[in-house]
Formats: sequence, structure tokens, C-alpha cells
Amino acid sequence: MNTINESILVLISDSVVRLVVEETLEHGRYSVFAAGDLGNAVDKLEDCRPDLLNISTYVEDISGYGAAMYLRTKCPGLRVLMVGGLIDDDRLQNRMTLEEFDVFPKPYPAAALLQKVKHVLSQK
Repeated sequence: MNTINESILVLISDSVVRLVVEETLEHGRYSVFAAGDLGNAVDKLEDCRPDLLNISTYVEDISGYGAAMYLRTKCPGLRVLMVGGLIDDDRLQNRMTLEEFDVFPKPYPAAALLQKVKHVLSQK
């Protein structure tokens, strides 16, 4: 189990999915700040400087990629884990690689999410 208690900003529009991801990460002993839209995520950045942004490929009226790029203007160097079901598109994969985003396809078990988060956070 993680004992450092790194912080993660979770930006997922779907409230049920967001809650499950939040609970999973908290069970993994991470501090979690959850947001359902970009505006709320920006507000959360005022309260914390997260170690990682866990974001879905689409958030409300903006792509997850666009939202992550915007949040990086507010928090330079923010590590990003993009999670979604449409990440097998070569164009999207190329964009993620250029921006050094980590990518994690759905569906996934909770243990796999925790393992991926730990891996991304270990790459400082």
C-alpha cells in the first residue's frame, strides 16, 4: 500500500464513475480531489497542487486532452493519466505521447487502476 499519500485530482463527468474511482484511490491511500467539470477542477487547483490528474477522455463539453492541457497552464508539470474507452485511435495516442500523458484504457479492475497510478507517480 501507498504510504506517502500523494494527491490526485480526478476529473470525470459521470458522477457514479467518479465516485467509484475516488473510493478506489482513497482505498489505495491517496488524497483525492474530485471534480465533475473543468471549472470545478480549476477551483480544486486553488486548494491543492496534485501529484497527478486522472482524467477521462471526454469531460462535459471539452475533450479530456484539451482540459488536461488547460489545467497544465494552471499547474505546470502536472502528470496526467488519461482514462477512457476511445484511446486506441492513433491520432489520440500520438497527442498523448507528445504531451507525456499516460494512457489507460477502460474497462479496468480497481487493482489495475491502483497499479497504473503507482507506476505513473513513480516516474518523477
